[in-house]
Amino acid sequence: MKKILFVFSIMAVFVSCKNEKTEEKPVVAMEETAMNYQTFGDEITAQDVMDKSEMIEKYNDLKTGDTINVKFTTHVKEVCQKKGCWMKVDMGEDEAMVRFKDYGFFMPKDISGKEIIAEGKAYVEEMSVEDQRHYAEDGGATPEEIAAITEPKRTLAFEAHGVLIPEEEKQ
Repeated sequence: MKKILFVFSIMAVFVSCKNEKTEEKPVVAMEETAMNYQTFGDEITAQDVMDKSEMIEKYNDLKTGDTINVKFTTHVKEVCQKKGCWMKVDMGEDEAMVRFKDYGFFMPKDISGKEIIAEGKAYVEEMSVEDQRHYAEDGGATPEEIAAITEPKRTLAFEAHGVLIPEEEKQ
């Protein structure tokens, strides 16, 4: 019995002394291949993600002032070219304006067309003419396009606290 306790004690010392650190990245099986992601903002996972059509249904049920917490995937249509402080994402016939919680993080300016996963609060808002013009200017619109904005607009909005962007495969 003493020998068994001695062996377990020695094994416990070896196991507890193992000082291995691993950095975990979210990995998702998509089409039978693992995918790594760059994380922006809070660390989020790629599990339990709604697709764009499910997200569009959620937006269609919202009224101005309603808010829901969601995680969904879609493609980036446009990113602020000044510093990456907002992006517009594809919502079918519409788009959603994505801002980042407390301006705590920004997106790379070159991700238009890429698929992303975003987690946060979805809501519908009435965007003022001033705000529309500001975002149009940040997006590189011409003075004529900016001047053509003359009425408030019902917009789909999203405040992300975390975003995942698939990492490019290294050749």
